[in-house]
Amino acid sequence: MYLKYFGLTELPFGITPDTSFTYSVLCHQEALNTLLLALSQGEGFVKISGEVGTGKTLLCRRLLQTLDNGWVTAYLHNPNLVPETLFLALAEELGIKDVAGLDQYHLVRRINHALLDFARVKKRVVVCIDEAQAMPVATLEALRLLSNLETEKRKLLHIVLFGQTELDEKLHRPEARQLLQRIAFHYRLGALKKSEIGNYVAHRLRVAGYRGDGLFTPAALRALYRASGGTPRLINILAHKSLMSVFGEGCQIAKVCHVRAARMDTEGARRVGWLWG
Repeated sequence: MYLKYFGLTELPFGITPDTSFTYSVLCHQEALNTLLLALSQGEGFVKISGEVGTGKTLLCRRLLQTLDNGWVTAYLHNPNLVPETLFLALAEELGIKDVAGLDQYHLVRRINHALLDFARVKKRVVVCIDEAQAMPVATLEALRLLSNLETEKRKLLHIVLFGQTELDEKLHRPEARQLLQRIAFHYRLGALKKSEIGNYVAHRLRVAGYRGDGLFTPAALRALYRASGGTPRLINILAHKSLMSVFGEGCQIAKVCHVRAARMDTEGARRVGWLWG
């Protein structure tokens, strides 16, 4: 690949949510602040939504890394489950033993006892649910009922939903209205601003070991922004393919023509006619 050619130690534009490459653009920092505020105030439900590729999973991982040892955390990445299976997955994440074969009533009781045990030792519990738009409405409702577990002072369980914009639509259905009313804090992630893309690209290159001058011309960065719409995942895909083109041609810097080639090879990239003028 092009690592040695550009003096890199690792690929700078991977699409996996690697927190070592985190660059705190404004919307992500605001979203993280919203999450931390909501959890500090003891809210039961918090929701983060956004289009595909805006960094919801990365934000989830940042949150889990930020919480101190006063928190017990659970992470569910595939919530397209019936209620009982979701409770089994949650019990497993919380380290609750001997739950196989329990009916839903006794399973919830076992979870409740575990949450009370955590509360006695001053531990708070948060479950982060990724891809929450995939949850059936019946499972969302079961999750709402589970959130009713509380002491006289505070909730025993905090739930953070991360989902695509379809989650917002699902929660506005009449049968989900009770859960919607429980969500006191929410934030919708957006794309990077045009003014942020240069620093975003430069940051990822630095983390990957690049120590040279700008690897993308200003015009190439503008083209990258327009082709991606500021969506981080698309920026990464297009930047990676652009560098492959630069390497293949034996050039030293990415220009508009390289971004154009990447755009033509990428599904979902914006096809803006005036981009190349």
